[in-house]
Amino acid sequence: MNARVTLARYARWALVGAALVLSLDRLASAQSLGAVAKEAEAQRKTTKSSGKVYTNDTLRSAPAPTPAAAPAAPATPAAEGATGDAKAKPDLAKDEGAWRDRIKTERDALARSEAFSAALQSQINGLYGEFTACQSPPQCSEVSAKRQKAMGELERVKKDIEAHTKAIADIQEEARKMGVPAGWVR
Repeated sequence: MNARVTLARYARWALVGAALVLSLDRLASAQSLGAVAKEAEAQRKTTKSSGKVYTNDTLRSAPAPTPAAAPAAPATPAAEGATGDAKAKPDLAKDEGAWRDRIKTERDALARSEAFSAALQSQINGLYGEFTACQSPPQCSEVSAKRQKAMGELERVKKDIEAHTKAIADIQEEARKMGVPAGWVR
């Protein structure tokens, strides 16, 4: 009977030790948020600018087409025939670049937000392991506060991801309604 109790105690301590080793391993392998931020900054510096950046402010300041002018524009090239198509080609190429820039800007922002979200999740996992391994209450409360702050930031980033995903869908829908070729916004 005594051997069973002793064996059970050793088994419990072995499980606790294994959990501690695993949590410390996660903590050691987790990349700090500062390191991720430095990598992202270095990547932004090496990436060339794609040109003009469209923001909500620049889109609002652009004059909206009048309803009477919109139907007249498609009717004109159809009436002119081949000469109208030759004049329309440069405008379509210019529009293609604008559409590609808009969708690329949103996709880049989405990719940055997703990378930041993954880094935050890694940090949260590491802080959880550190919290479970801490033994002094002041240290535990400090780690818990850091973890709560990171979780709040993760929620904000998840909302950004949803906003960028919606913006991409909105751009694709707008392009579809305007008759833009699907390849321009892929």
